[in-house]
Amino acid sequence: MAREPNSNAAEIAHFSRLASRWWDPDGEFRTLHDLNPVRLAWIEEVAGLAGKRVLDVGCGGGLLSEGMARQGAHVTGLDMSAESLAIARLHLLESPSLSIEYRESTAEELVLQSPAAYDLVTCMELLEHVPDPGQLVTACAQLVKPGGSVLFSTINRTPQAFALAIVGAEYLTRLVPRGTHRYSQLIRPSELDAWGRQCGLQLAALRGGSYNPASRVFAFTAGAAVNYFAHFRLGTAV
Repeated sequence: MAREPNSNAAEIAHFSRLASRWWDPDGEFRTLHDLNPVRLAWIEEVAGLAGKRVLDVGCGGGLLSEGMARQGAHVTGLDMSAESLAIARLHLLESPSLSIEYRESTAEELVLQSPAAYDLVTCMELLEHVPDPGQLVTACAQLVKPGGSVLFSTINRTPQAFALAIVGAEYLTRLVPRGTHRYSQLIRPSELDAWGRQCGLQLAALRGGSYNPASRVFAFTAGAAVNYFAHFRLGTAV
């Protein structure tokens, strides 16, 4: 019997409805546009990009995929929203020299075709949107080569995160469409670390992040009470 896909139809429909807005820097995804240069610099710092074969899980409209390709990576962008992928492919026509392939699939499905195929796997702002985030962490570990890096970003399950990332961002400032996040689906760093250790991933670094909506500036922080970024490495083969 085929395994049920680790995806949420309601979540996919939510982002599909917004697909046409992916590349509007002042639209529903403005925070991702503001975050993108910072996270690209972080990825370059901890893993490097030039010449790397990279998998971007949950690529959406291609913001991060294009950024990594511009820094010399060969990128496969993976998403379950056909509408978002259509926008990503359309935008890629403006930069045909970039090495990007977009695929409508889950990471779990790709494991069956291309295990241990990538130097780097990124999974940004996706774990909190799938039914079984631990299963997704395992799939990412199975897709990266031994010694390679897996990078996650997500939101901590804390009162501060509820106040800022849900009440503040979705209901007060409306920086993020309402219903984007559910508190029960947010993930503590300890939970992410435990899932990683179960599949051979070793936590190399953890950074918090904060966003100022007035100045539209994102910065890394020592604390990880709201947003955080985790760098894992897959243990080398014995």
